[in-house]
Amino acid sequence: MSTTIVFGKQSDFRQGLQAGLTIAIGYMPIALTFGLLAKSSGLSVSETVMMSLIVFAGASQYIALSLLAVGTGAFEIILTTFIVNIRHFLMSASLNERVEPDLPLKKALYAFGVTDETFSVSATREGTVGSGYMFGVIFISYSSWVIFSGIGHVIGANLPQTLQESMSVALYAMFVGLLVPSMKKHRKVIVIAASAAVFNSLFYLFMKPGWAIVCATIAAATLVEVMIKADEKEQSENG
Repeated sequence: MSTTIVFGKQSDFRQGLQAGLTIAIGYMPIALTFGLLAKSSGLSVSETVMMSLIVFAGASQYIALSLLAVGTGAFEIILTTFIVNIRHFLMSASLNERVEPDLPLKKALYAFGVTDETFSVSATREGTVGSGYMFGVIFISYSSWVIFSGIGHVIGANLPQTLQESMSVALYAMFVGLLVPSMKKHRKVIVIAASAAVFNSLFYLFMKPGWAIVCATIAAATLVEVMIKADEKEQSENG
């Protein structure tokens, strides 16, 4: 089967590769860090690469590492990952309005590669987005993430044991680094983060760590949405 049939127009594919190059470069340090942390968390290089191959979602993979570190079961990890990645349903639905008509199988293939970054690049492109372009953007981004995850693990395996063990602290630093910029832009994020911390502390008293995180996430998100809806209703009544 020719690459034209699979990926679409060759020119679109090349344009997608060019557009996705910046994403691929940006993924390098994050994927390297993930590989290092995966090594310090006890994952083998094959498990690390396989996680990146199957999941391809940075935030979820970092969360999975933190849950593995506290001995969380597989079901709780899968459920937490689903909750974190549920925004991808909205991204895919939005992007589906802009992509050219194509076979459902081809759409399903590149839908797997929809991340915050690939969505942003594809959604802001002028005109209709072709399948070839989507495959180009996702191919180079996906390759970078998977390859550098493996490289990060290999590098981590060659570090001194004491340094490998201290890398676990970087996991929490990464979450803080992701959270703080969002907190500066949106007060809603501050309320969610604070309420999730409170809920997790309470649930931790009578739940396993994994379930405490899952329930705290759902409870915090539900509480904030209820507060927002109530505020909007009050404003509409007063207005």
